[in-house]
Amino acid sequence: MKKVSISFALYILLITLSFSQPSKVDVPEWLTDAIFYQIFPERFANGDTTNDPANKEVWGAIPKYYNYFGGDLKGVIDKLDYIESLGVNAIYFNPIFESNSNHKYHTKDYFKIDPHFGDDATFKQLIDECHKRGIKVVIDGVFNHTGTDFFAFEDIVKNEKNSKYLHWFKVHSFPVQLPPAKPNYEAWWGLGELPKLMADEPDVKKYLFDATRKWTEMGIDGWRLDVPNEMSHGFWVEWRKLVKSINPNCYIVGEIWEDASPWLKGDQFDAVMNYLFRDAVNLYFVFNKLNTKQFDSLLAIPRKYPTEVQYALQNLVGSHDTERFLTLTKGNTAKAKLSALLQMTYIGAPMIYYGDEIGMMGGRDPDCRRTMIWDTLHWNFALLDFYKKVIKIRNENPVFRHGSYKTILTDNEKNLFGFIRDYENEKVIVILNNTDKCQSVNLPTPDKKVRVWEDVLNNKIVKTLKNNQLYIEDILPYGGVILISRN
Repeated sequence: MKKVSISFALYILLITLSFSQPSKVDVPEWLTDAIFYQIFPERFANGDTTNDPANKEVWGAIPKYYNYFGGDLKGVIDKLDYIESLGVNAIYFNPIFESNSNHKYHTKDYFKIDPHFGDDATFKQLIDECHKRGIKVVIDGVFNHTGTDFFAFEDIVKNEKNSKYLHWFKVHSFPVQLPPAKPNYEAWWGLGELPKLMADEPDVKKYLFDATRKWTEMGIDGWRLDVPNEMSHGFWVEWRKLVKSINPNCYIVGEIWEDASPWLKGDQFDAVMNYLFRDAVNLYFVFNKLNTKQFDSLLAIPRKYPTEVQYALQNLVGSHDTERFLTLTKGNTAKAKLSALLQMTYIGAPMIYYGDEIGMMGGRDPDCRRTMIWDTLHWNFALLDFYKKVIKIRNENPVFRHGSYKTILTDNEKNLFGFIRDYENEKVIVILNNTDKCQSVNLPTPDKKVRVWEDVLNNKIVKTLKNNQLYIEDILPYGGVILISRN
């Protein structure tokens, strides 16, 4: 993410001014009920040792930019019972197509599952097994760039100006200067390993569209699009039409780290990975760089998107591109629980990065891509149980998935933040205490007809006082309450 030196207030103003009037967006209905689990396939589980890379290292060793551990799709199939036990119902997979890298963002063949992950049959089995459990499957589409071993780029290297694929890439001179030399061709962020595709060229587009058709027709439930802001809007308009013609309920989510409004008008993406949510959580919970009102202002930016989009945003606190949240908090499990509480009660679709629920640590890439810990002796069961509890609360109460949202408390002095969700005569009040002290708060009741509220997080009852006030006491340090109306 780019570093900026502008003030927070100016940052909010600039982004807010960039929004156009929201329009209705046709988003798949299943997104409002979705809780995502993100899996980095090479690091999750090794289910088939026969397809392991020759240079595979011992599971649990230190992750590096170029090492391998043998994770594969069969490993995910073997662990679906665990994934289902969390209460999640959608999986986002990092790239699974053939590539000479552990992360698979250097695509060699868009029509082929990476041999170290399995094959088409393995992937189809994974889709079917997920669907049996009511779990959706979303895969990564990396259409902006390829690897240097992609067939069209290899042909250019070999045949130079005589290559029939010359227009697929932008090469400035010959011979082609391959890594580690400085590239003399357009490449993603100038990295020679990632030559940039000219995706708007008709035959390049046809190739990518044909690959899209193959996997969408196989039965996936969605695409996550890598760096889509570096491709043309026209490409995505056409691409969406293709995907939705095959499966109208196929989810399209883009990797946009900042204001995504130009892509969310109904003609391109259904939603984006909500990195603005992560920014707010980090700046408020971890670094104490925002007061509570500023926290609410940053959270509010995506609330300017069309209403349908807001419920489909992937609300994350960490991913394969970021430090793990528990590492940022220096192991503060209470803050990790607080972030999970917000994810499961806020508007949008929560997304958990694999292992966060058991307390995995990890710094910047590649350290955030450690192998999943399967030895339960090293699990943080208190954190895992909390994740399961708040996920269960979300799944059992439609108000969190479909309800309207309104901020009702932004106390800068006490660092207390609160909001209300409202759906079909059921109201829920959520209060977060972002301090290391136990605190209490007095609030006017949002509904005078409701006299009893149940705190389903802490198993308590709160009653409306005669003056129509709610007195909520003993909110735990870095804790919260979830008050559900009961009459």
